[in-house]
Amino acid sequence: MVRKVITRRSALLGAAASLATPTLLRAQSTDAFPQEEDAIRTQVPVRRNISSFAQQHWQDHFDELGVGCLLADITSRAVHYWGADGETYRLYPSSVPMTEELTKRGYTKVVRKRVNPSWTPTASMRERDPSLPVRMEGGQTGNPLGTRAMYLTWPAYLVHGTHDTRKIGRQSSSGCIGLYNQHVEELFELVQVGTQVRLL
Repeated sequence: MVRKVITRRSALLGAAASLATPTLLRAQSTDAFPQEEDAIRTQVPVRRNISSFAQQHWQDHFDELGVGCLLADITSRAVHYWGADGETYRLYPSSVPMTEELTKRGYTKVVRKRVNPSWTPTASMRERDPSLPVRMEGGQTGNPLGTRAMYLTWPAYLVHGTHDTRKIGRQSSSGCIGLYNQHVEELFELVQVGTQVRLL
């Protein structure tokens, strides 16, 4: 009985192998692959996995470039930056305010920049969470302003980094626009004091 099963299996495997042989030989043949195909570098790239936020144009939001323009698109949770040279463009994912009440929209500008900024929670923040410290020095891992901050003409509104990477792409701030630390560090070097800002 056992001998019969082995024989059947052997027969089935032999039949499968003989059926597959022409396919294997074709696959090994150079005729199976195009010989005159263009190199990949000459082909137009196909865009896949396009982000939920699209490239913007500074002319749709500002009258002139000046020393640069920064757009925080709260709906798509993205920050766009255009340099004064008209060539530089950056696009970063961001965190946005938790609620519409905490959201400020309109035009402002960058008035100062800080490396490893200290953080002083506002009175309303401490009212919502009494456990918050009165002040936290810069450079500490728990500092919610991350490694860089750009202050706006509106008091207590900033574009800053964050050590908590879970916040990016979410409604998670108390009004500010947050970026990954590596992104805010790159942007910090590009943005000059006086850069126009729009929160949309």
